[in-house]
Amino acid sequence: MNPEGVPLQGYPGQPGYPGQPGYPGQPTVVQSTTVNIVTEPPKDYIIWSFFSFVYSNPFCLGLVALIYSIKSRDRKMVGDLEGARHYGGTARTFNIISSVLFGIGVLISIIMFTVIMVRLQENSYNRYGYGYGYYRN
Repeated sequence: MNPEGVPLQGYPGQPGYPGQPGYPGQPTVVQSTTVNIVTEPPKDYIIWSFFSFVYSNPFCLGLVALIYSIKSRDRKMVGDLEGARHYGGTARTFNIISSVLFGIGVLISIIMFTVIMVRLQENSYNRYGYGYGYYRN
């Protein structure tokens, strides 16, 4: 906040000086405050969308996110910040959904692999008579 003094009337001896009530010879000063609001440009999430498209693309959600990210970047270049913010938010939503579905898929794959390996190991023990606490000769 930067206060500045702005004289409203001239000094005595200048042309057009009408005189001042109160303090003769002193200019009247009004202070003003300037507030600079810097808005950061909206995010387009293009890199996240690209990785969602290449690596985790269930139900083509990565492609949809990439398309909305490109639309957001185009809107930002044109100067439509509100449209860019809308498209960027939609791209972020599709990226989140794509990432969550990919994470759930990886988790299910790990669980399935573990269950299958345990079952195969149990079957190999049972086949040769080493399972369930008895030993065949």
